[in-house]
Amino acid sequence: MNQQQTTPEAKGTSDHEFGLRLGVMTALMLLFFLAIVSKLLGIQVLDVKKYRAKASRQYEVMLTEKARRGRILDRQGRPLAESVESISFYADPKLVTDAGAAARLLSETFGKSRGHYLDLLRKKRRFVWLERNVPVAQAASLMSRKIEGIGFRREQHRHYLNVAAQLIGLTDRDNKGISGLEKSFDKELRGRDGVRVFQRSATGERYPAPDAEQVQPMNGNDVMLTIDADVQGILEEEIARAVAEFKASSAMGIVMDARTGEIIAMANYPTFDMNRRSGLTADQMRNRAVTDMFEPGSTFKIVMAAAATESLQWRVDQPVDGHGGTLTLYGKHIRDHEPFGVITFQKAISVSSNVIAATTAMKAGPEVFYRYARALGFGQKSGVGLIGESGGRLKPVSRWGKLTLPWMGYGYQVMATPLQVLQAYATMANDGTRMRPFVIRSVTDSEGKKVMENAPLKVAQALKPETSRYMAKEYFREVVENGTGKLAAIEGIPVAGKTGTAQKLHNGSYQGWRYYVASFAGFFPYDNPQYAAIIVVDEPQTEYYASAVAAPVFSRVCGRALASSLEMQKRLSMKAPEKELLDSISTVIVPDLKGLRESEAAKLLEWYGLKMEPAGSSGGSVISQSIAPGAKVQKETTVRVSLAKRVQQVMDTKQDRRVDGAAR
Repeated sequence: MNQQQTTPEAKGTSDHEFGLRLGVMTALMLLFFLAIVSKLLGIQVLDVKKYRAKASRQYEVMLTEKARRGRILDRQGRPLAESVESISFYADPKLVTDAGAAARLLSETFGKSRGHYLDLLRKKRRFVWLERNVPVAQAASLMSRKIEGIGFRREQHRHYLNVAAQLIGLTDRDNKGISGLEKSFDKELRGRDGVRVFQRSATGERYPAPDAEQVQPMNGNDVMLTIDADVQGILEEEIARAVAEFKASSAMGIVMDARTGEIIAMANYPTFDMNRRSGLTADQMRNRAVTDMFEPGSTFKIVMAAAATESLQWRVDQPVDGHGGTLTLYGKHIRDHEPFGVITFQKAISVSSNVIAATTAMKAGPEVFYRYARALGFGQKSGVGLIGESGGRLKPVSRWGKLTLPWMGYGYQVMATPLQVLQAYATMANDGTRMRPFVIRSVTDSEGKKVMENAPLKVAQALKPETSRYMAKEYFREVVENGTGKLAAIEGIPVAGKTGTAQKLHNGSYQGWRYYVASFAGFFPYDNPQYAAIIVVDEPQTEYYASAVAAPVFSRVCGRALASSLEMQKRLSMKAPEKELLDSISTVIVPDLKGLRESEAAKLLEWYGLKMEPAGSSGGSVISQSIAPGAKVQKETTVRVSLAKRVQQVMDTKQDRRVDGAAR
């Protein structure tokens, strides 16, 4: 048999192919090795933070611990706004295993239809809110149940005493300030949230991460106002009464410490229930006392009187001509409410003569008149620092027409806010020194340390002290004692001030009798002034003269304020009445108690000045109340509540159950 032999050439070719294949395999293995090294290098060195974070997400969870929002307090330290803990329930619909059973349980707990919750639980989202801001007592039974895909968060919602609504403002559902002082001081009030890091075991149980930094929440600061809650409530009651009595469209009022510029009360009507915000509009939330401008009418005669007294050197017996009650200038007529001939300047201010105010302004001259108007604070913001404050409108002399000066003499062709008018009268009361108005007394941190405190601030010396005292004694005291402001008098307290009845420009004319603004601005006691106040009633229908509309409201507000405030009585060296006779807020709005525990409901009613009569299971939660939420009742009224036991509340130490993967 012949055996085939391999030639040297064939063997060389085979060795070459083998070497080539070996080289390729070696190269591939080297590339594979390099790829692995590269991947490991990326994971362990280059992208280490990314993968470490991804791993942490798989077994760690960070929970935000909300800081408690600070309180807003009145000048006596009484809470006007504070945060109450509540529970909010949410779901991850993808993790809910039995939507029907969950919807039924939610319906039984909260009273809404089963279909409402089914619609929420069937949404194609990973996170839906089921209920927000539920009282802890009402939520306790559901918190103790373990329902797949449903969790809860502890949140806060704001509760208000229901005074100074437009001034204090509101927070939204996330406890963020959206109007008023709640908005402008949101940073100070909200504090700083904390962070807790938990790790998850293989069974899903959570425990605090031993090596992670746990950031404790820092509660918000408390903001103390210059407002006195009792005086505020009195002012709100009286302007509401005026609107009802005279069928007016709105009313505003401010009470100020004339010596320091502190705002003791600032009110607007219509107002709103701060704890029941359904249907609330931006117009209702507007603080008209600082945002709305109006032609002030005769209260603006303080500028004319200052120019005449200090610049023209006029005194009480200065003879002035009333021109029989009508003055015609450039084809336009300026009229008085009755005819006057030659009378004294004191009499002209007392009876509020428009004709004499116009001629006096013209004698003073445009530059002098403008200078006094600016010095008294018109045409510029007061500095009170409230959202939306208007600076009014005072045209420079270069833009004045032929009639601007005489019309301005009695309060037309100039626009002012109620606060600006009051500031002018407070300046006269304070020996001619114009102070900056302010409503924030101090800001205190969660440890009780003051981080900010306001002090009285002198803005300008608008008038000489002797000019101010002379005007107060000889002119504006006379208005109240013998002139148009008689009904502004306060028994036992000498008052100085001025009425203002101004027609409003409507459809291009001043002819509409329905469109008036009635106001009174004044201070007391005139010989040693301490407090100033203004009342403005817009579009009164049954009567429009300020002497009948605004002056008596001033008297009632200030008289009742003196009866209620021990601080005022001390300042004025008055004998304080017995405590039980002190005047204060006489009516309050009944809060919603349903779902609160007995102790919580009792505390809340005590805050409102109401009494509670419990019935049912002692220590239980409120299931009904005898007076409906939102009803206005007299202080000291007894509210009967029915109590029932609920499932014991989940302990505060139990951590919030949360749906894995839910939006945070």
